[in-house]
Formats: sequence, C-alpha cells, structure tokens
Amino acid sequence: MSAASRPDQGIDFSYADYEFVAEFYDHVLPYRDRPDIRFYREQALINGGPVLELGCGTGRVLIPIARSGIQITGVDLSDHMLSVCRQRLQEEDGQVRSNVELIEGDMRTVEVGARFNLVTSPFRAFQHLLTVEAQIRTIRNAFSHLQPGGHFILDVFNPSLNALTDDNHGEQFGQEPEFVLPDGSRVVRSHRIVERDLIDQISSVELIYNVADPDGHQERLVHAFKMRHLFRFELEHLVARCGFEVEEVYGDFDRKPYGAVYPGELIFIARKAGGAFSKGGVPDPDRG
Repeated sequence: MSAASRPDQGIDFSYADYEFVAEFYDHVLPYRDRPDIRFYREQALINGGPVLELGCGTGRVLIPIARSGIQITGVDLSDHMLSVCRQRLQEEDGQVRSNVELIEGDMRTVEVGARFNLVTSPFRAFQHLLTVEAQIRTIRNAFSHLQPGGHFILDVFNPSLNALTDDNHGEQFGQEPEFVLPDGSRVVRSHRIVERDLIDQISSVELIYNVADPDGHQERLVHAFKMRHLFRFELEHLVARCGFEVEEVYGDFDRKPYGAVYPGELIFIARKAGGAFSKGGVPDPDRG
C-alpha cells in the first residue's frame, strides 16, 4: 500500500514504502558526516543502558552505541531499513550483535515489554509525525518505556523563517556531492519543495536521486515525503504536556545553547518526571 492510500495520515510512511531509500541511505554524504552520532553515543554512556531508539533506520546511530557496550533496542517502521541494519550488524563482532534487538513497529504504539534508561528519536524522525495527536502518542509512548528518572532525547531542525517564506516551490536546489554505491553506480541528490502548508506546518518534499550505473544507464528516482516543522516552545510544551521536565535545549550537537547558532538544530533532553500515564493523559505517580 502506498503512503498516499493509507487510512492513517498521522505519520508519513514513505521511508517504509521506498526500497531504494534504504539502499542509498548509508552512502549519502550529509548523513555519513552528520555529527549527531558522537552526541547520542555520549548520552548513552552518560545515562547507561538499556537504550530504546525510535526510528533507528539502518543503524547509523544504533550500531556505534552498541559498539560502546550499551544494550540498545531499535524500532523502525521500514522493513527495508531494518534489513540493511541487520546486514550491517553481520559485519560486527558477536558482542556488538548481542547488544542489539531490532523491532519493526510504529513509534506511536510499539510495546517493547521493557523499561529503559534512555529513549531517543534521532535525526528528525519525529518530524514524520504529521499531527499533534501522533506527536503526543509518541512522546507518551516514550514516557511509558522509561524507568523513573530516565531521559528522552530527540532532535528536529530549527525552522528557518527565511526558508519557510521562500517562494521556491517546484525548483530543484541543494545539489549534493556525488556518492558511489557498492556496485559502482554514481548518484547525485538534489531537493525540491512541492508544497508548504504554513497553517498545519507541513512541507511536501522530494529528494531526487540521479543515478548512473557503470554501464552508463541513467535513472531518476524520487523519494516524496512530508515533514512537519516544530518551533522551540511548541515542542517544549508538547514534551511537558506528556509528563517530562525539559533539562536542556541545544542548538547543535556540540551542545551550544539554543539560539547560539541560527537556524541550527533543536535538540531536547527531557527527564521522566512522574509515573505512567493514565487513560486521561495525566501522569499517575503511583505507577512506574
């Protein structure tokens, strides 16, 4: 079933629908060079295991944490992404593999059956939640999987007002350096904004991959998806509404305070302040 035909539009399913996204993912240079791996590994060591990662993808962040001796469970909606992660884990030693459990599931509803010292949602996975209801369900699910005093960490992009008001709909931009796949295919990626809904804060985006295989055959592959942008205090209130206390808000992965760089990142570290949620959505301090 395609993303467009799914009855539940509270979450963007595109990473589960496009098989080539998982094939290319670990070779995209901006992903490979992203500085969040060190940050999340440090936080895992600070908090101690076990760790639950919501939106683990191909294991870009998960595997370095497992290499550090931390038990980590990764959840992802895409069996394609998880397949690549499993292949990558086969290249690791047995101890690293034993530190990892992978689950195909929805971050809003997955029930792992364990409690964790740290729950994370790296690299803007949270922005594929397109409604406030979906966001709250995910944050509360993170809350329910944490030990008392445990931490929830997520990062999203800090919206650039200049970018949001730029009338560049339909134009390709942001061409990235070429990367090479294991089969020798050469790929150049660019971006396109199809539509911006400034009321619901949702952008319809295309990532365009121009692929040339070793025999000279050329192909254009398009990954279409939606992302919802969030502002600092909007996200802070969402996290607090779900029972967390915000401890830190960073503007980049070097832990600069929010606002020190613009637009930068929006990185939240929040602590589980109470017990589990009752059905009414109010933290119940008598439940773990």
